[in-house]
Amino acid sequence: MTIVFKVSDNLKDKIIDYYKDLRKEKTPPYAVFQAMEADTTITLYESGKIMFQGVSADIDANIWIDLEKKLNNRIINLDGTETKEKALNKDIVALSTIGSDEVGTGDFFGPIVVTATFVSNNDFEFLQNLRVKDSKKISDEKINQIAPEIMKRIPYVTTILDNKTYNEHYSQKNNMNKLKAILHNKALFELKEKNNFSYAKIIVDEFCSKENFYKYIEDMPNKVYHITFMTKAEDKVLSVACASIISRYTFLRKMDELSEQLQIVLPKGAGENVDKVAKEIVEEYGIDKLKEIAKMNFSNANRL
Repeated sequence: MTIVFKVSDNLKDKIIDYYKDLRKEKTPPYAVFQAMEADTTITLYESGKIMFQGVSADIDANIWIDLEKKLNNRIINLDGTETKEKALNKDIVALSTIGSDEVGTGDFFGPIVVTATFVSNNDFEFLQNLRVKDSKKISDEKINQIAPEIMKRIPYVTTILDNKTYNEHYSQKNNMNKLKAILHNKALFELKEKNNFSYAKIIVDEFCSKENFYKYIEDMPNKVYHITFMTKAEDKVLSVACASIISRYTFLRKMDELSEQLQIVLPKGAGENVDKVAKEIVEEYGIDKLKEIAKMNFSNANRL
C-alpha cells in the first residue's frame, strides 16, 4: 500500500523531528529523509509531499493526517485529496483494529498486565472525546476516570501474571519477552474467541521481532498469527491505546490491593524508594512475602 499527501510547514517540522532516529543512511533524490518504522517506509520530499509505503502505511499516515487536521483545519484523505472541514469525520479513512499492550514490566512490585481490545471506527469519536492516548502520557488520576468508561463500551480481555508465578517461571530460557509474548497471545486469542469481530488488522506494540514472538509462542496450544508489530503503537492506534489504559487501570487496582493488605504503600518503578520499601517488607513479613509481590530478577532484589 502506498499513500502520498502534502503536509503543511507546521506539520513538516514535527515529522522531521519524529523520524530523526529512524532515518536510513541513504536519502532518495529530492528527499529530505527516508525512514523505516516497523514495516512502513516513510519518505519526505523537498516539495512537502510525504509518502508512506508498506502493509501499515494507512495506519502510520492516519496519525499525521489527524494531526494536520488539528493544526490547520485541513482534511487530507488517504488518497491524497483534500476535503473541506465540514466533512471532518466522514472522510478520514479509519480502520477497525484489535490491539494489545502491557504494563508492569518495569515495576519491581505489582503484576504484569496485558490487555487486548477491539476498537471499531464507530468508536473513534467516543474515544477522541475522552482524549484517549498512551497511558504513559496520562496521569493515574485521569486513568481512573476514563478507564471504566472505556471498559463499559470497548470489548477487551485482560490477562494478569502475578509475581509469585512470574518468579516461578522466569529463567534464562523464559525471559521477560517470552513471558510477555505468551500473555499477549493469550489475550488476543481469548478476545477473538469472544466474538467474530470485523477488524482490518491486529496490532501489537513491538517489544521483540516478529520471528522471536512466534518462536516464543510455538508451544502454546492456541496461537494468533498475522500480527502487525509496530513501534510506539500506543501513540498511533486507538485499540492499542485503549489496551494500554485498561492495563494501567488494572495494574493500579492491584497495587492498591497489595498496599492495603500489607498496610504499606507500594511505590511504582524500580528506584531507590522501591529499595527502602522492599527492605521494610522483608523486615516486617519476611523474604517469602517479598517473593509473592516483587520480581526477584530485578536488581532491587540483588541490592536488598
